[in-house]
Amino acid sequence: MTKLEQLIKELCSNGVEYKKLGDICNKIVDGMHNLPKEACSSGQYPILSAQNVHNDTIDLITSKYVDALVFEKENVRTGVAKGDVLLTIVGAIGRTALVQDELKALFQRSICVIKPDNNCIDSSFLKYVLDSSAIQNYIQSNAHGAAQKGLYLKQVEQIKIPVPPVEVQYEIVRILDNFIELTAELTAELTARKRQYEYYRDMLLDFGDDVEYKTLGEVFDIRNGYTPSKSKEEYWKNGTVPWFRMDDIRENGRILSSALQKVTHEATKNKPFPANSIIISTSATIGEHALITVDFLSNQRFTCLTLKKEYQDRYDMMFIFYYCFILSKYCLENLNQSSFASVDMKKFSKFRFPLIHIDKQKHIVSILNRFDKLSEGLLAEIEARRKQYEYYRDKLLSFEELRT
Repeated sequence: MTKLEQLIKELCSNGVEYKKLGDICNKIVDGMHNLPKEACSSGQYPILSAQNVHNDTIDLITSKYVDALVFEKENVRTGVAKGDVLLTIVGAIGRTALVQDELKALFQRSICVIKPDNNCIDSSFLKYVLDSSAIQNYIQSNAHGAAQKGLYLKQVEQIKIPVPPVEVQYEIVRILDNFIELTAELTAELTARKRQYEYYRDMLLDFGDDVEYKTLGEVFDIRNGYTPSKSKEEYWKNGTVPWFRMDDIRENGRILSSALQKVTHEATKNKPFPANSIIISTSATIGEHALITVDFLSNQRFTCLTLKKEYQDRYDMMFIFYYCFILSKYCLENLNQSSFASVDMKKFSKFRFPLIHIDKQKHIVSILNRFDKLSEGLLAEIEARRKQYEYYRDKLLSFEELRT
Protein backbone atom coordinates (compact mmCIF):
# COMPACT_ATOMS: atom_id res chain seq x y z
CA MET A 1 0.00 0.00 0.00
CA THR A 2 1.40 3.39 -0.99
CA LYS A 3 1.65 6.29 1.41
CA LEU A 4 -1.21 8.04 -0.38
CA GLU A 5 -3.45 4.97 -0.20
CA GLN A 6 -2.69 4.66 3.51
CA LEU A 7 -3.56 8.32 4.12
CA ILE A 8 -6.83 8.03 2.21
CA LYS A 9 -7.75 4.87 4.11
CA GLU A 10 -7.03 6.52 7.45
CA LEU A 11 -8.38 10.02 6.84
CA CYS A 12 -11.11 9.85 4.21
CA SER A 13 -12.20 6.28 3.67
CA ASN A 14 -15.86 7.38 3.44
CA GLY A 15 -15.17 9.92 0.70
CA VAL A 16 -14.11 13.56 0.38
CA GLU A 17 -16.16 16.69 0.84
CA TYR A 18 -16.60 18.86 -2.25
CA LYS A 19 -16.68 22.60 -1.62
CA LYS A 20 -17.23 25.73 -3.68
CA LEU A 21 -14.18 27.89 -4.35
CA GLY A 22 -15.97 30.84 -2.81
CA ASP A 23 -16.18 28.95 0.49
CA ILE A 24 -12.50 27.95 0.70
CA CYS A 25 -10.83 31.12 -0.56
CA ASN A 26 -10.22 34.36 1.25
CA LYS A 27 -10.73 36.38 -1.92
CA ILE A 28 -11.51 35.91 -5.61
CA VAL A 29 -11.14 39.05 -7.70
CA ASP A 30 -10.63 39.92 -11.35
CA GLY A 31 -8.25 42.51 -12.73
CA MET A 32 -8.88 46.03 -13.97
CA HIS A 33 -11.72 46.50 -16.45
CA ASN A 34 -10.08 49.65 -17.83
CA LEU A 35 -6.41 50.43 -18.31
CA PRO A 36 -5.04 53.41 -16.35
CA LYS A 37 -4.62 56.44 -18.58
CA GLU A 38 -0.97 56.54 -17.48
CA ALA A 39 -0.23 53.08 -18.98
CA CYS A 40 2.58 53.20 -21.54
CA SER A 41 5.17 51.01 -23.25
CA SER A 42 7.80 51.69 -20.61
CA GLY A 43 7.64 51.63 -16.86
CA GLN A 44 8.55 49.63 -13.80
CA TYR A 45 5.43 47.49 -13.32
CA PRO A 46 3.77 45.43 -16.08
CA ILE A 47 0.04 45.14 -16.75
CA LEU A 48 -0.66 41.49 -17.52
CA SER A 49 -3.51 39.87 -19.44
CA ALA A 50 -4.55 36.28 -20.18
CA GLN A 51 -1.88 36.24 -22.91
CA ASN A 52 0.77 36.37 -20.16
CA VAL A 53 -0.44 33.19 -18.46
CA HIS A 54 0.49 30.04 -20.36
CA ASN A 55 2.25 26.72 -19.82
CA ASP A 56 1.93 27.17 -16.05
CA THR A 57 4.16 30.24 -16.23
CA ILE A 58 3.70 33.99 -15.89
CA ASP A 59 5.26 35.97 -18.73
CA LEU A 60 6.18 39.47 -17.55
CA ILE A 61 6.87 40.86 -21.03
CA THR A 62 3.95 42.98 -22.17
CA SER A 63 3.14 46.18 -24.03
CA LYS A 64 1.76 48.15 -21.08
CA TYR A 65 3.52 49.34 -17.93
CA VAL A 66 2.94 51.85 -15.14
CA ASP A 67 5.18 53.64 -12.67
CA ALA A 68 5.29 53.07 -8.90
CA LEU A 69 2.65 55.67 -7.99
CA VAL A 70 0.05 54.22 -10.36
CA PHE A 71 0.93 50.67 -9.30
CA GLU A 72 0.39 51.38 -5.61
CA LYS A 73 -2.96 53.02 -6.36
CA GLU A 74 -4.30 50.27 -8.65
CA ASN A 75 -2.84 47.32 -6.73
CA VAL A 76 -5.04 47.85 -3.67
CA ARG A 77 -7.88 45.70 -5.00
CA THR A 78 -5.94 42.63 -6.16
CA GLY A 79 -2.75 42.78 -4.09
CA VAL A 80 -1.34 39.55 -5.50
CA ALA A 81 0.92 37.59 -3.15
CA LYS A 82 2.98 34.41 -3.06
CA GLY A 83 0.65 31.42 -2.99
CA ASP A 84 -2.12 33.05 -4.99
CA VAL A 85 -3.42 31.19 -8.05
CA LEU A 86 -4.08 33.01 -11.32
CA LEU A 87 -6.93 31.81 -13.56
CA THR A 88 -7.66 33.25 -17.00
CA ILE A 89 -11.37 34.02 -17.41
CA VAL A 90 -11.63 35.92 -20.72
CA GLY A 91 -10.45 34.74 -24.13
CA ALA A 92 -8.12 31.79 -23.57
CA ILE A 93 -10.01 30.73 -20.45
CA GLY A 94 -8.90 28.09 -17.96
CA ARG A 95 -5.15 28.69 -17.91
CA THR A 96 -3.58 28.70 -14.46
CA ALA A 97 -0.37 29.75 -12.80
CA LEU A 98 0.81 29.61 -9.20
CA VAL A 99 2.45 32.77 -7.86
CA GLN A 100 5.61 31.28 -6.37
CA ASP A 101 7.59 34.47 -5.71
CA GLU A 102 6.88 38.12 -5.12
CA LEU A 103 5.02 39.43 -8.17
CA LYS A 104 4.61 43.16 -8.61
CA ALA A 105 2.24 43.49 -11.52
CA LEU A 106 -1.25 44.70 -12.33
CA PHE A 107 -3.84 42.56 -14.08
CA GLN A 108 -6.46 43.14 -16.71
CA ARG A 109 -10.01 41.81 -16.47
CA SER A 110 -9.02 38.61 -18.28
CA ILE A 111 -7.11 37.34 -15.21
CA CYS A 112 -8.75 36.25 -11.96
CA VAL A 113 -6.69 36.23 -8.75
CA ILE A 114 -7.64 33.45 -6.33
CA LYS A 115 -6.42 33.71 -2.73
CA PRO A 116 -6.91 30.28 -1.09
CA ASP A 117 -7.49 29.82 2.61
CA ASN A 118 -4.41 27.74 3.40
CA ASN A 119 -6.03 26.37 6.55
CA CYS A 120 -8.13 24.10 4.33
CA ILE A 121 -6.67 24.17 0.81
CA ASP A 122 -3.03 24.08 -0.30
CA SER A 123 -2.20 26.50 -3.14
CA SER A 124 -0.37 23.91 -5.24
CA PHE A 125 -3.15 21.39 -4.74
CA LEU A 126 -5.71 23.99 -5.82
CA LYS A 127 -3.79 24.71 -9.00
CA TYR A 128 -3.58 21.01 -9.87
CA VAL A 129 -7.32 20.63 -9.29
CA LEU A 130 -8.11 23.63 -11.52
CA ASP A 131 -5.94 22.06 -14.24
CA SER A 132 -7.75 18.73 -14.02
CA SER A 133 -9.91 17.59 -16.93
CA ALA A 134 -13.09 17.65 -14.82
CA ILE A 135 -12.69 21.32 -13.85
CA GLN A 136 -11.45 22.38 -17.29
CA ASN A 137 -14.50 20.75 -18.87
CA TYR A 138 -16.72 22.58 -16.39
CA ILE A 139 -15.03 25.90 -17.20
CA GLN A 140 -15.38 25.46 -20.95
CA SER A 141 -18.98 24.27 -20.81
CA ASN A 142 -20.07 27.16 -18.56
CA ALA A 143 -18.33 29.94 -20.48
CA HIS A 144 -20.45 32.65 -22.09
CA GLY A 145 -19.93 34.50 -25.36
CA ALA A 146 -19.42 33.35 -28.94
CA ALA A 147 -16.56 35.47 -30.32
CA GLN A 148 -14.68 35.61 -27.03
CA LYS A 149 -15.44 33.17 -24.23
CA GLY A 150 -15.62 34.39 -20.67
CA LEU A 151 -16.46 33.44 -17.09
CA TYR A 152 -18.15 35.63 -14.52
CA LEU A 153 -16.58 35.83 -11.06
CA LYS A 154 -19.75 34.29 -9.60
CA GLN A 155 -19.21 31.28 -11.85
CA VAL A 156 -15.65 30.92 -10.58
CA GLU A 157 -16.88 31.11 -6.99
CA GLN A 158 -19.37 28.28 -7.69
CA ILE A 159 -16.73 25.82 -8.98
CA LYS A 160 -16.85 22.77 -6.69
CA ILE A 161 -13.63 20.91 -6.01
CA PRO A 162 -12.63 18.00 -3.75
CA VAL A 163 -11.08 19.12 -0.46
CA PRO A 164 -9.41 16.13 1.22
CA PRO A 165 -7.44 16.54 4.47
CA VAL A 166 -4.31 18.63 3.98
CA GLU A 167 -2.07 15.60 4.57
CA VAL A 168 -3.64 13.97 1.50
CA GLN A 169 -3.30 17.20 -0.47
CA TYR A 170 0.42 17.45 0.34
CA GLU A 171 1.09 13.86 -0.76
CA ILE A 172 -0.75 14.36 -4.05
CA VAL A 173 1.22 17.56 -4.69
CA ARG A 174 4.47 15.71 -3.97
CA ILE A 175 3.62 12.99 -6.51
CA LEU A 176 2.54 15.42 -9.22
CA ASP A 177 5.54 17.70 -8.61
CA ASN A 178 7.78 14.70 -9.37
CA PHE A 179 6.04 14.23 -12.72
CA ILE A 180 6.54 17.90 -13.51
CA GLU A 181 10.22 17.76 -12.52
CA LEU A 182 10.92 14.83 -14.87
CA THR A 183 9.30 16.70 -17.74
CA ALA A 184 11.30 19.83 -16.86
CA GLU A 185 14.55 17.90 -17.27
CA LEU A 186 13.55 16.82 -20.77
CA THR A 187 12.46 20.37 -21.58
CA ALA A 188 15.86 21.71 -20.48
CA GLU A 189 17.58 19.28 -22.85
CA LEU A 190 15.29 20.39 -25.66
CA THR A 191 16.12 24.04 -24.88
CA ALA A 192 19.85 23.30 -25.18
CA ARG A 193 19.29 21.61 -28.54
CA LYS A 194 17.20 24.56 -29.67
CA ARG A 195 20.01 27.00 -28.91
CA GLN A 196 22.47 24.86 -30.82
CA TYR A 197 20.04 24.64 -33.73
CA GLU A 198 19.49 28.43 -33.78
CA TYR A 199 23.24 29.01 -33.90
CA TYR A 200 23.68 26.79 -36.97
CA ARG A 201 20.51 28.09 -38.60
CA ASP A 202 21.74 31.68 -38.40
CA MET A 203 25.11 30.61 -39.85
CA LEU A 204 23.43 28.88 -42.82
CA LEU A 205 21.29 31.95 -43.49
CA ASP A 206 24.17 34.44 -43.37
CA PHE A 207 25.02 35.24 -47.01
CA GLY A 208 26.91 38.46 -46.48
CA ASP A 209 27.15 40.79 -49.49
CA ASP A 210 27.89 38.06 -52.04
CA VAL A 211 24.29 37.52 -53.20
CA GLU A 212 21.43 39.55 -54.64
CA TYR A 213 18.83 40.90 -52.23
CA LYS A 214 15.22 41.97 -52.70
CA THR A 215 13.26 44.13 -50.28
CA LEU A 216 10.25 42.73 -48.49
CA GLY A 217 8.04 45.26 -50.26
CA GLU A 218 9.29 44.05 -53.66
CA VAL A 219 8.74 40.37 -52.92
CA PHE A 220 5.48 40.30 -50.96
CA ASP A 221 1.93 41.56 -51.06
CA ILE A 222 1.41 42.93 -47.54
CA ARG A 223 -1.94 42.84 -45.74
CA ASN A 224 -2.88 43.70 -42.18
CA GLY A 225 -4.79 41.21 -40.08
CA TYR A 226 -8.04 42.24 -38.44
CA THR A 227 -10.79 41.04 -36.12
CA PRO A 228 -14.24 40.67 -37.72
CA SER A 229 -16.98 42.52 -35.86
CA LYS A 230 -17.78 40.68 -32.65
CA SER A 231 -21.21 42.29 -32.58
CA LYS A 232 -22.14 40.10 -35.56
CA GLU A 233 -22.43 36.67 -33.99
CA GLU A 234 -23.09 35.12 -37.39
CA TYR A 235 -19.44 35.76 -38.25
CA TRP A 236 -18.35 33.51 -35.38
CA LYS A 237 -20.82 30.64 -35.61
CA ASN A 238 -20.13 27.55 -37.72
CA GLY A 239 -17.09 29.20 -39.28
CA THR A 240 -14.78 27.34 -41.63
CA VAL A 241 -12.00 29.89 -42.15
CA PRO A 242 -9.20 29.72 -39.54
CA TRP A 243 -8.66 33.00 -37.67
CA PHE A 244 -5.15 32.96 -36.23
CA ARG A 245 -4.01 34.58 -33.01
CA MET A 246 -0.83 34.35 -30.95
CA ASP A 247 -2.39 31.47 -29.00
CA ASP A 248 -2.29 29.31 -32.12
CA ILE A 249 1.48 29.64 -32.44
CA ARG A 250 2.02 29.06 -28.74
CA GLU A 251 -0.13 25.95 -28.67
CA ASN A 252 0.37 24.39 -32.10
CA GLY A 253 3.68 25.57 -33.53
CA ARG A 254 4.76 27.61 -36.52
CA ILE A 255 3.44 25.63 -39.49
CA LEU A 256 -0.33 25.77 -39.19
CA SER A 257 -3.36 24.54 -41.10
CA SER A 258 -6.05 25.05 -38.43
CA ALA A 259 -6.82 27.67 -35.80
CA LEU A 260 -8.38 27.55 -32.36
CA GLN A 261 -11.11 29.85 -33.65
CA LYS A 262 -12.79 29.99 -37.05
CA VAL A 263 -14.93 32.60 -38.80
CA THR A 264 -17.30 32.48 -41.73
CA HIS A 265 -16.20 33.31 -45.26
CA GLU A 266 -18.37 36.45 -45.08
CA ALA A 267 -16.33 37.65 -42.10
CA THR A 268 -13.24 37.79 -44.34
CA LYS A 269 -15.05 40.22 -46.69
CA ASN A 270 -14.86 37.31 -49.15
CA LYS A 271 -11.12 37.91 -49.42
CA PRO A 272 -9.31 35.51 -47.06
CA PHE A 273 -5.54 35.61 -46.96
CA PRO A 274 -4.17 32.99 -49.40
CA ALA A 275 -2.60 29.70 -48.35
CA ASN A 276 1.21 29.48 -48.15
CA SER A 277 1.52 32.93 -46.63
CA ILE A 278 3.56 34.05 -43.65
CA ILE A 279 2.05 35.84 -40.68
CA ILE A 280 4.39 37.84 -38.47
CA SER A 281 3.49 39.80 -35.37
CA THR A 282 4.25 43.49 -35.86
CA SER A 283 2.62 44.78 -32.67
CA ALA A 284 2.50 43.73 -29.00
CA THR A 285 4.47 40.43 -28.98
CA ILE A 286 6.87 41.40 -31.77
CA GLY A 287 8.42 39.02 -34.29
CA GLU A 288 6.51 35.76 -33.76
CA HIS A 289 5.75 34.20 -37.12
CA ALA A 290 4.18 31.15 -38.77
CA LEU A 291 3.65 29.63 -42.20
CA ILE A 292 -0.07 29.12 -42.90
CA THR A 293 -0.88 26.35 -45.38
CA VAL A 294 -4.62 27.08 -45.91
CA ASP A 295 -6.72 30.12 -46.78
CA PHE A 296 -7.18 32.06 -43.54
CA LEU A 297 -7.55 35.26 -41.58
CA SER A 298 -5.49 36.60 -38.66
CA ASN A 299 -6.01 39.21 -36.01
CA GLN A 300 -4.57 42.71 -36.11
CA ARG A 301 -1.38 41.78 -34.30
CA PHE A 302 -0.19 40.07 -37.46
CA THR A 303 0.95 41.29 -40.84
CA CYS A 304 0.40 38.81 -43.67
CA LEU A 305 3.09 38.30 -46.33
CA THR A 306 2.09 36.62 -49.60
CA LEU A 307 4.63 36.07 -52.38
CA LYS A 308 3.91 38.14 -55.47
CA LYS A 309 3.28 36.08 -58.61
CA GLU A 310 6.57 37.06 -60.21
CA TYR A 311 8.49 35.60 -57.25
CA GLN A 312 6.52 32.41 -56.63
CA ASP A 313 8.91 30.38 -58.79
CA ARG A 314 11.99 32.07 -57.40
CA TYR A 315 11.48 31.48 -53.68
CA ASP A 316 10.82 28.30 -51.71
CA MET A 317 8.25 29.07 -48.98
CA MET A 318 10.06 26.97 -46.40
CA PHE A 319 13.21 28.98 -47.13
CA ILE A 320 11.17 32.15 -46.57
CA PHE A 321 9.78 30.63 -43.37
CA TYR A 322 13.27 29.96 -42.00
CA TYR A 323 14.59 33.35 -43.08
CA CYS A 324 11.75 35.00 -41.17
CA PHE A 325 13.66 34.15 -37.98
CA ILE A 326 16.15 36.76 -39.22
CA LEU A 327 13.24 39.09 -39.99
CA SER A 328 11.95 38.59 -36.44
CA LYS A 329 15.20 39.93 -34.98
CA TYR A 330 15.08 42.85 -37.41
CA CYS A 331 11.54 43.70 -36.24
CA LEU A 332 12.63 43.81 -32.60
CA GLU A 333 15.41 46.23 -33.55
CA ASN A 334 13.14 48.57 -35.51
CA LEU A 335 10.23 49.62 -33.33
CA ASN A 336 8.19 52.81 -33.33
CA GLN A 337 8.86 55.11 -30.42
CA SER A 338 5.32 55.36 -29.06
CA SER A 339 3.15 54.21 -26.16
CA PHE A 340 2.35 50.94 -27.96
CA ALA A 341 5.00 48.46 -29.08
CA SER A 342 4.86 48.16 -32.87
CA VAL A 343 7.24 47.72 -35.79
CA ASP A 344 8.26 50.69 -37.94
CA MET A 345 6.45 49.55 -41.09
CA LYS A 346 8.51 51.74 -43.42
CA LYS A 347 11.65 49.98 -42.26
CA PHE A 348 9.77 46.68 -42.26
CA SER A 349 9.05 46.92 -45.99
CA LYS A 350 12.76 47.60 -46.65
CA PHE A 351 13.98 44.42 -44.98
CA ARG A 352 16.08 42.43 -47.48
CA PHE A 353 15.60 38.80 -48.47
CA PRO A 354 18.50 37.04 -50.24
CA LEU A 355 17.58 35.90 -53.75
CA ILE A 356 19.68 32.78 -54.26
CA HIS A 357 19.10 29.91 -56.68
CA ILE A 358 16.01 27.91 -55.82
CA ASP A 359 18.03 24.68 -55.63
CA LYS A 360 20.32 26.20 -53.01
CA GLN A 361 17.27 27.36 -51.05
CA LYS A 362 15.88 23.82 -51.08
CA HIS A 363 19.24 22.42 -49.97
CA ILE A 364 19.34 24.79 -46.97
CA VAL A 365 15.75 23.86 -46.14
CA SER A 366 16.63 20.15 -46.20
CA ILE A 367 19.46 20.75 -43.72
CA LEU A 368 17.27 22.82 -41.39
CA ASN A 369 14.50 20.25 -41.63
CA ARG A 370 16.92 17.58 -40.42
CA PHE A 371 17.84 19.78 -37.46
CA ASP A 372 14.13 20.03 -36.66
CA LYS A 373 13.70 16.27 -36.83
CA LEU A 374 16.50 15.75 -34.32
CA SER A 375 14.24 17.38 -31.73
CA GLU A 376 11.09 15.53 -32.73
CA GLY A 377 11.94 12.40 -30.73
CA LEU A 378 12.51 14.45 -27.61
CA LEU A 379 9.29 16.38 -28.23
CA ALA A 380 7.42 13.08 -28.62
CA GLU A 381 8.81 11.86 -25.30
CA ILE A 382 7.81 15.11 -23.60
CA GLU A 383 4.30 14.76 -25.06
CA ALA A 384 4.09 11.16 -23.82
CA ARG A 385 5.17 12.30 -20.35
CA ARG A 386 2.58 15.09 -20.47
CA LYS A 387 -0.22 12.63 -21.28
CA GLN A 388 0.99 10.26 -18.57
CA TYR A 389 1.03 13.14 -16.09
CA GLU A 390 -2.50 14.23 -17.07
CA TYR A 391 -3.78 10.67 -16.70
CA TYR A 392 -2.37 10.26 -13.19
CA ARG A 393 -3.32 13.80 -12.18
CA ASP A 394 -6.96 13.21 -13.08
CA LYS A 395 -6.91 9.80 -11.40
CA LEU A 396 -5.37 11.15 -8.19
CA LEU A 397 -7.87 14.02 -8.05
CA SER A 398 -10.97 11.87 -8.60
CA PHE A 399 -12.47 11.34 -5.15
CA GLU A 400 -15.71 9.74 -4.16
CA GLU A 401 -17.89 12.46 -2.64
CA LEU A 402 -18.37 12.19 1.11
CA ARG A 403 -21.50 10.32 2.08
CA THR A 404 -23.66 12.28 4.54
